[in-house]
Amino acid sequence: MMMKDLFMIFIGFIILVIGVLIGMAYLTLLERKLLGYIQIRKGPNKVGMIGILQPFSDAIKLFCKEQTYPKHSNYLSYYFSPVIGFILSLSIWMIMPYYFNMISFNLGILFFLCCSSMGVYTVMVAGWSSNSNYSLLGGLRSVAQTISYEVSLSLIVMSSIIMIMSFNLINFNMYQDFIWFLFLMYPLALCMMSSMLAETNRTPFDFAEGESELVSGFNIEYSSGGFALIFMAEYTSILFMSLMYVLIFMGGYNLSLFFYFKLVLISFLFVWVRGTLPRYRYDKLMYLAWKSYLPISLNFLLFFMGLKIFLF
Repeated sequence: MMMKDLFMIFIGFIILVIGVLIGMAYLTLLERKLLGYIQIRKGPNKVGMIGILQPFSDAIKLFCKEQTYPKHSNYLSYYFSPVIGFILSLSIWMIMPYYFNMISFNLGILFFLCCSSMGVYTVMVAGWSSNSNYSLLGGLRSVAQTISYEVSLSLIVMSSIIMIMSFNLINFNMYQDFIWFLFLMYPLALCMMSSMLAETNRTPFDFAEGESELVSGFNIEYSSGGFALIFMAEYTSILFMSLMYVLIFMGGYNLSLFFYFKLVLISFLFVWVRGTLPRYRYDKLMYLAWKSYLPISLNFLLFFMGLKIFLF
């Protein structure tokens, strides 16, 4: 590969990262506005016209605050775990199949599963290294929850991989011209939606950040930049999970306004669920993963394998 090609790939990735960061910033604004209207009040509307500059003022405020750390914390792992978590959540976006990226990632789904499972370690280390009981409990909860839902998430994705027989995300749009996989595997699509909520620690499965019982969960000792990076990693993951859902179940990738509308719609569902549903109970969360989603996803996987063998 020539130096010029590498430079163009690097520039493409920088443009992608800037776009993702701006999208993540305005997702927070969308969430605050929607939650405001759900609770019959206005969201942010003072900074800039209708609050349009609010995300930038929040970012400046958070990164300009004093960086504190607990005296008895394990400093290096405490300091670097939010940074690594944020880098991981950004690096997953490398597999996004946009046309001027010049990377045809043939094993994109495997890369996604590897990066999302690595994200567990950052939460675990952040919770442990803070040397606080609340953050340790939040970290332990998060590890158990994320590992449980990653199993069913992987099996659901495996069913769709068997339908297209490829790990490349761009191939999904070739097989969804006639019918979306959303209609073809409707129960799996619903399981995928709630698994995504659990995977990104969102309401009603936000047990890693349970305010009512853990004060703030694994991130309680973080302030200023460290908290901002954890926050940004979570919202970047929400955007990426929405993208994955659209790619796998709602027609695949194409550069059209309809594609971005679908992406915003799934992100909107994340916020809508937060404003509507109360938090689940932890034991029920685990039963849901191991007693409901795992058998369903396994049965569908075997069914689609049999269907593929029968047809071809």
